[in-house]
Amino acid sequence: MTAAPRAHDPAPARAAHPDSHPARQTSPGTRRYDAVVIGGGHNGLVAAAYLARAGRSVLVLERLPATGGAVVSTRPFPGVDARLSRYSYLVSLLPSAIVRDLGLRFATRKRTVSSYTPVRRPGAAPTGLLVGAGRTRASLAALTGSDREYEAWRRFHAMTARVAAQVFPTLTEPLPTRAALRARIADDTAWRALFEEPLGVTLEAHFADDLVRGVVLTDGLIGTFADAHDPSLAQNRCFLYHVIGGGTGDWDVPVGGMGALTAALEHSALAAGARIATGHEAVRIHPGRGESEVVYRTADGEGTVAASHILVGASPHTLAALLGDPPPPPAEGSQLKVNMLLTRLPRLRDPAVDPATAFAGTFHVAEGYGQLARAYREAAAGRAPTAPPVELYCHSLTDPGILAPELAASGHHTLTLFGLHTPARLFTGDHDATRAALLDAVLAELDAHLAEPLSDCLARDADGRPCIEAKTPLDLERELGLPGGHIFHGDLSFPHAPETADPAGTEDAAARWGVATGHPGILLCGAGALRGGGVSGIPGHNAAMAVLHPAPGR
Repeated sequence: MTAAPRAHDPAPARAAHPDSHPARQTSPGTRRYDAVVIGGGHNGLVAAAYLARAGRSVLVLERLPATGGAVVSTRPFPGVDARLSRYSYLVSLLPSAIVRDLGLRFATRKRTVSSYTPVRRPGAAPTGLLVGAGRTRASLAALTGSDREYEAWRRFHAMTARVAAQVFPTLTEPLPTRAALRARIADDTAWRALFEEPLGVTLEAHFADDLVRGVVLTDGLIGTFADAHDPSLAQNRCFLYHVIGGGTGDWDVPVGGMGALTAALEHSALAAGARIATGHEAVRIHPGRGESEVVYRTADGEGTVAASHILVGASPHTLAALLGDPPPPPAEGSQLKVNMLLTRLPRLRDPAVDPATAFAGTFHVAEGYGQLARAYREAAAGRAPTAPPVELYCHSLTDPGILAPELAASGHHTLTLFGLHTPARLFTGDHDATRAALLDAVLAELDAHLAEPLSDCLARDADGRPCIEAKTPLDLERELGLPGGHIFHGDLSFPHAPETADPAGTEDAAARWGVATGHPGILLCGAGALRGGGVSGIPGHNAAMAVLHPAPGR
C-alpha cells in the first residue's frame, strides 16, 4: 500500500456508539413487499436503503439478533469498555458516492503511515522498512543499500494508481466487458501485469529485495490461499481489489469502529421506511413468475413473505441451499483474526522506530517473499506454517474514541492481528488445539521483533484473563455463515463480465449489474456477487440499481 497522507475526517463522526443503536426487533408486518432482502449485513442494508429511498416497500430478514454481519463493533472482553471491530476492521472499497447517496453520518481517518516491517538479517542490527510519514525513500535505501528499490517501488505504485483511477469508478456502473475494461485502462503493460500473468512474475521483474517483494505481495493474499505464481490468478484478483479502493488504494480507519458503518446504514434504511426483522432466518425461497416467496423461521415458528424481488446478501452457497439448487464449488477461507487489548504498546528491537509509528500502519511479520512461499507450501501440505505470516495494526492510535476515556488516558491500545496462509483445512481435526498452537506461533514470531514479550502488555478482563481472542475460518463459518470461513464468500473475480458474456447487450438488468443468479427476480447483493468481496457496499448498490433500472442505462 502507498503511504497515507495526513489524517482527516471527510464527514462528521457519529456521536452514538455503534452498539447503542441496536437493530429494530420488528415482525415482518405485511405478507408482501416490493423487495425482501435476505441478510442484514452491510451490503443488504445498502440495498435496502437505496430501495426504500426510491419509494419501494422493503423487508430485511436477518437471522442474528442484530444487523451488521462481519461489520460490527463489540466489547469482547468482560468488564472492559473497549469496542473492537471484531471481524472486518479497515475501509478502502466503500465508494464515497454511497455515503453521499444514503446520507450516512460515517467518517474514516487516514493512517499516518502505510506500513512497517521489522527485519533481522545476519550480521546486522535489528532494522525495518517504514513506508510513509515521509520516510519511504530513506528506509528503502537503508534496507537495500541504494535507491533502486525505491525507484521500482515508485514506478510500480504509479502503475497501480493509474489502474485504480480507471477501474474503481466502474464498480458502481453496469458491468463492463473484459475488452471494455482493458480499453479503459489503456495500458497493455499494466493489464498484462495485473490481469494476465501471475503476480509473482510482475513482482520478481520489478523488485530485487526479498522483503520488498513480500510486503507488496501481501495485498494479494488477504483471506486468499494462493501462491505468488498460482496459475488461477486468485492472488492477482485479490491484489487488484486491495489496491484500487477509492481510486487510491488507501486503507482507512472507521471512526467508532466498523459498527459505526452498520449503525449509519441501518439508520438510513429505517429512516427511509424499510423494515428490519432480526432473529428471522430465511430457510427457503420459492421462485415464481413475477413474485417469489421466502419462508423464514423465528423462535416462535415459521412464516412466509412474498416480493417481486428477492435480494440475497448471504453467500452463493446459502442461496443454492435456499433454492434447492446444486451448490457451487466449495470455498475455503484462509486467515486467523486475533483481537487484543494492551495496557501499552510493546517496545521494538529496532530503536529507530517508535511503537506508535510502527503500529499505526500495517505491521508485517514473517512476510518476506520467501517466507510467504514457504508458509504456503507448508499449509498446502496440511501443516500449520512454522513461521506464520501475520500483519497487525492499532486502531486506537488513529481513533482513540473506541476506548473508554480512562483506558485511553492510561495508555491502553487495541491491536488487531490478521494471519495469512491459515486455510480452513488446518483446523478440521482438533480445532481448538490447533487454534491455540497457531496463536502461540504467531505471537512468537511477533515477539522475535519486540524488546519485551507481548504477553507482558496484554490487559486483563474483569475475570483476570488476558484480553485476547482468536478466530479461525471455521469460527467465522459457524458465527457468520461464511462458506468455509471465506471472508469474500469465495475467491474474488476480476471486475468485468465473464469472457463470453456481453452484459451491455442483454435485457437482463441483473446480468448487466453483475448480480444475476439464474432466477428472474432473485439477485445476489452480497460479497459473492461479481465485484463483491470486502467492505464496500458495492454489491448492495448494484443489486438495488438492477431493481430500480430494469432498462439499459441508468
